[in-house]
Amino acid sequence: MSSPATKLTTTHWLIIVIASIGFLFDTYELLMTPLVAAPAIAELLQLPTNNPIVTSWIGRLLWIAALCGGVFGLIGGWLVDTFGRKTIMAASIFLYSFSPFAAAYATSIELFVFFRSTTFIGVCIEFVAAITWMAEVFTDKKQKEKWMGITLAFASLGGVLVTMVSAWINKHGADFPHIGLPAGLGSDVPSTWRYLLMTGILPAIPIALLLPFVPESKVWKDKKAAGTLKRPSFAALFAPELRRVTLVTAGLSACAYGIAFGALQVTVARVTPGLPELREESKALAPLRKAGEALNTQLNGLKADDPARKELTAKIKENFGQQLPFNKKVKEMADTVQFHQEIGGLIGRILLAILLIVGISRVALLKVFQIPALIVLPATYFYFFEQGGNAFLWSYAICGLLTVAQFSYFGEYLPKVFPMHLRGTGGSFATNVGGRMIGTSMAFVTANLVAPMLAGSGPLLPMHVAKAAGIVASVIVVISFALGFLLPEPKAEAEEG
Repeated sequence: MSSPATKLTTTHWLIIVIASIGFLFDTYELLMTPLVAAPAIAELLQLPTNNPIVTSWIGRLLWIAALCGGVFGLIGGWLVDTFGRKTIMAASIFLYSFSPFAAAYATSIELFVFFRSTTFIGVCIEFVAAITWMAEVFTDKKQKEKWMGITLAFASLGGVLVTMVSAWINKHGADFPHIGLPAGLGSDVPSTWRYLLMTGILPAIPIALLLPFVPESKVWKDKKAAGTLKRPSFAALFAPELRRVTLVTAGLSACAYGIAFGALQVTVARVTPGLPELREESKALAPLRKAGEALNTQLNGLKADDPARKELTAKIKENFGQQLPFNKKVKEMADTVQFHQEIGGLIGRILLAILLIVGISRVALLKVFQIPALIVLPATYFYFFEQGGNAFLWSYAICGLLTVAQFSYFGEYLPKVFPMHLRGTGGSFATNVGGRMIGTSMAFVTANLVAPMLAGSGPLLPMHVAKAAGIVASVIVVISFALGFLLPEPKAEAEEG
C-alpha cells in the first residue's frame, strides 16, 4: 500500500529536475546522429557526403551503436541492481555527456564510431536507471505515477532542442573559437558538426551540481545494508513466476521500437521525397543523382594518390551544386515531416501522463494506443502518403503520438512488474534486448529487404519505401496488439528483495 501523499520537498523537486534533464538529453544525444553522421563521416573519410561509402558507413554506425547499446545496456541494468540506481544513473549521464564531446575531436572514423557507440551505451543505461530510481524515491503511488509521466514527457523535447541548437550553430558556427578542434576539409575553420557534438556535455554540468543533494533509493539502500537484497541474475528473469512478463515486455518493447525505426524513422529521409508536392523536384533530381552516383563510383575506383581524383571531385561538387536548389526544397519538407513527428510524440507523452494520473489500468492503458494504431499506421502509408499535404502530415503526427506514448508507457510499467532486486535487470532486458537490439533492426528490414522486393528489378523509389514501411508497421502493430493481451496487470507494489 502507498504511503500517504505528502507535499513535495526541495529534494523531491531536485529529483524531478534531474530526471527531466536525463530524459530530455537521452533523446538529444541520440538525435545528434542523423544530424552529424553524414558530414562527419564524409570529412573523416575525405569523400563527398553523397558517396556510397559514406552512406554505407552511416548504416554501419547505426548498427554498431544499437548493438553496443543493447549489449552494454543489458549489463548496465544488472549494475543498477548491484551498485545502486543513483550511482549508475550518474555514471551513465556522465558517459553520454563526455562521449560526444570527445567525438568532436575525432580525427579518424574509428574514433568517431567508438564515441558515438559509448554515447548510445550511456543513453541505454540511463533510461533504465532513471525509471528505476524514480519508481523508488517517490513513496506515494499517485505522486510516483504523475511525476514519472511528466518527466518522461521531457524526452520529446530533446528532439526539438537538438534541431534548434543545430540550426543556430549552422548559422553562427563560423564565428566560434576553434578551441583546438581540427579544421574542416578544405577549410581553415572547424566544421559545425563538431560544435554540435560538443553541446552534448551540457547535461553533465547541472547533474554534477545537483546529484550531491539527492538520495539513493532508500528502500534499495536499506535492504542492501541489511543483507536482505537478493543478488540479481539474468537467469532469474526466466524463472517460472517471471518468464511471462520478461518475454512479453521484451516483445512489446521490440514492437514499439520496430514501428519507430521500421516506419517512422525511415519516413523523414526515404519516404518524404516521394510526396506529391515534391514530384517535380524528385523528377529533376533523378538524373542528377544518377550522374553523381556514377562519378562517385569512378572516384572510389581510383587510388588515393591518383591525380585524376582532383578532377572527379570537382565534377562531384559541380553535380552537388546542381542538386542543391532541389535538395533544399526536399530538406524543408523533411524538416516539416520531422517536426510533426516530434509534436505528435510530445502530445503522446503528455496524454500518457494525464491518463496515468486518471488511473486507468495498465493493460487497458496500452490498448488506448494500440487500437488506433491498427488503423492509423496502415492508413498513413497506404493512403495518406499518396494524398500528401496536411492529411499526410497530421496522420504521421498521430503515428508519432501512438508510438512514442508506448515508450513512456513501458518506462512507467516496467519497474512495477519486476521485484526490487531485478528492476534494473528486467527493465534493461525488455528495453535493450527487445527494443534496441531487435526492434531497431526493423529499419534494415524495411529499407534493405522489403522495399527492394517491392521495387523488383527497377529503381528503388520512395513509394516502395513507403509501402514497405506500411507493411512492416502493419504486421508489427497486429503482433503488438495480440501480445498486449498476455501482459499481466501489475500486482500491488510490494518491496520484494
